[in-house]
Amino acid sequence: MAETVHPFLVGAESIEGVLDKLVGLEPVFLPVAEKREALLALARLSSRVEALQAKLIACAGEVAEADGHRDVAGWLAHRTHASGAAARRAQRLGVACDRRWQRLGGSLLTGQVNVDQGHVIAGALDDLASAAALVEIGAEEWGHVLALAEAHLVEQAKHFGPRELRRLGERILEVVAPELAEELEGQQLADAERRARRRTSLRIQHLGDGTALIRARVPEAAALRLKTSLEAFTSPRRSSDGAEKQPYDRRLGQAFCSLLETIDPAPLPLHGGDATTMMITMDVDALVSGLGTATLADGSRITAGEARRMACTANLVPAVLGTRSVPLDLGHTARLFTPAQRKALALRDRECRADGCSIPAAWCEAHHLQPWSRGGRTDLANGILLCSRHHHLVHDDRYLHDRMPNGDVRFARRR
Repeated sequence: MAETVHPFLVGAESIEGVLDKLVGLEPVFLPVAEKREALLALARLSSRVEALQAKLIACAGEVAEADGHRDVAGWLAHRTHASGAAARRAQRLGVACDRRWQRLGGSLLTGQVNVDQGHVIAGALDDLASAAALVEIGAEEWGHVLALAEAHLVEQAKHFGPRELRRLGERILEVVAPELAEELEGQQLADAERRARRRTSLRIQHLGDGTALIRARVPEAAALRLKTSLEAFTSPRRSSDGAEKQPYDRRLGQAFCSLLETIDPAPLPLHGGDATTMMITMDVDALVSGLGTATLADGSRITAGEARRMACTANLVPAVLGTRSVPLDLGHTARLFTPAQRKALALRDRECRADGCSIPAAWCEAHHLQPWSRGGRTDLANGILLCSRHHHLVHDDRYLHDRMPNGDVRFARRR
């Protein structure tokens, strides 16, 4: 007596037999209307077969156990030489539909919902189910909310693809239980903010080549505030000064440096009775000539020219040393231009005073024509607005600069 074969296997063999016949046919000669119909039919059949496979995977755990595999997805990937990620994705969908979302599973098997839509809907429903602890609602009532959400998303699959369904899934509670949506959103935002605070970190790694690598993870609100501040320093994307355009990430990095140099120390925490400042130690000859080096408080070295440039806008204290390293000067109280002076400079100059540069005054820095280190006064007659790029060039010994009759500054690279 022949052994009875389960109808599931018989059906699978029948499908394979029909496929064997189809692959022997040449579809290139199909009329356009029939090609269209065939494409839709095969897409529907392919999705239904994938859904059927996911259903089988969900109940085939003993197969993996019998052959010593961790799970059936791993066993299937090994035996078929297929992608392990794809097998696990099918397993997750099958388990979700088998244990939690039977309505979705039925729609997948009948072809009303395709597999790509199914993954999105199952994910949205799982996210919603995990939010039960955040709202004050009974288990039975919450189960009813989940059932309404599942029914609504399955129905919307007739009209929308995975991308649109994902967006609908994110706001599904507003549709099926709007009275709970605001409460849930508030709790989720509070949890997200607490997680963000716990994960906040910043590391500074000195690379030994004159640069340091900064890695930071901060709350989104803080990142947005930083980005807004940096964009106040960046030049317009279309510059008319004829300079080579720089990548935007480099300009943001330069803007970050400018922000640190110009930040007001007054509201910063006090150290030893004084607001946080940057102390620079250098010889008096180096300060006057702009040649040589200077030492920061942590022992890092910068050029004297860079120290002079920073003195225009940065809140730093130069400790100028004489021939016997005796402190001669610990800074002037009126080194920085006041906000009122900045406004007056903006009204007068309108934009960067470098020849051919049109960067607006709001993105410029105030520069001392007669260097502050040489006794230059912090007043309008000795002040001029330069964008960050040209302010660096003024203090770059590779460039010459001179005043034009109209007061603009013209630059030329040394030969």
